[in-house]
Amino acid sequence: MWIAFAILSSLCLGFYDIFKKLSLERNNVLIVLFLNTLFCTLFLSPVLIGGIGSGSFEVYSFHDHMLMVLKAGIVLSSWALGYVAIKHLPLTITGPISAMRPVIVLVGALVIFGECLNAMQWIGSLLGFGSLLIISQIGAREGFSLRNSRWLWYILGATVLAAVSALYDKYLMRHYEPLAVQAWFSFYQCLIMGAITWVAVRHGVGMNDRFQWRWTILLISVFITIADLAYFFALSIDGSMVSVVSMIRRGSVLVTFFYGVIVLREKNIKLKALDLAVLLVGLTLLIAGSY
Repeated sequence: MWIAFAILSSLCLGFYDIFKKLSLERNNVLIVLFLNTLFCTLFLSPVLIGGIGSGSFEVYSFHDHMLMVLKAGIVLSSWALGYVAIKHLPLTITGPISAMRPVIVLVGALVIFGECLNAMQWIGSLLGFGSLLIISQIGAREGFSLRNSRWLWYILGATVLAAVSALYDKYLMRHYEPLAVQAWFSFYQCLIMGAITWVAVRHGVGMNDRFQWRWTILLISVFITIADLAYFFALSIDGSMVSVVSMIRRGSVLVTFFYGVIVLREKNIKLKALDLAVLLVGLTLLIAGSY
C-alpha cells in the first residue's frame, strides 16, 4: 500500500511542477509562494480547528510546535530556492536534477535509520545517481553549468534541503499523525511567508516583477497538498522505507518531461530521453525490489 501512495504522490508532484512553471512565468515569485502557503493552510484548516478526527490530530506541547516550525522552515527554504530556479531553467533540466534527492536520502536513511536495501534496490539507486550525472552534462551544453548559472545552484540547494526534509519526515511520522504534521507545518509556513512578504512589499524588496493572478497558482496548492498527504501516509505505514519512497517520488519527472517536450519544445530531447530512460529503469528496479 505504501508503494501505491508513493506513486500517487509522484504523479501529483509532476503536475505541481508544471503549474509552478506556468504560474511563475513573468510573475512575482514571492507573492506566488505566499499564496501557495496560504491556500495549502486553508485546505487543511479543518484539521487545525478540530473539524476532522479527534484529539490524535492535535499537537499541544511547545516542543511539538517547535518541531513543526523547524519542518516549515526547511520546506519553505527549499521551496523558495526551487521556485526561483524553476522560473529560469527548463523543466527538462530541473526535473532530472531533482533525482539527486533520493541519493542524499539514501545515504541519510542508511546512517540515521539503519535501513537496508536489497541488491535490486541498490542497482536502482545507482542508476538514479547515473541519471543525475547525465543531466548535469546536458545542462552544461545548454549553458546552465555550475560555473556560470546561479539557478543551478539554487535547484541543487532546493534538492539538498528537500532531502533533509524527507529524512526529518520519517522521524515525525514515528511520533505524529500524517494530517497533524501537514496541517501544522503548512500553518507555520504561511505565518513565516506572510511576514516575509509583508516586509518585502513594505520595503520594495523582491518586487521587480509585478504580480499577476492566474488560476494555476491555486492548482499548485491543490496538487502539492495531495502529493504531501499521499507521501506522509506512505511513510506512516509500517515497513515503508524513506529511501525508496523518495526515489519513487522522483518519477514526477515523467510528467514534466513530456510537458517540456510536447508543449514547451525544449532542446536536446534525445539526450534527455536517454537520461529519462536510465531514471525509469532505476525506479522500476526500486519498486520491484520493494515487493
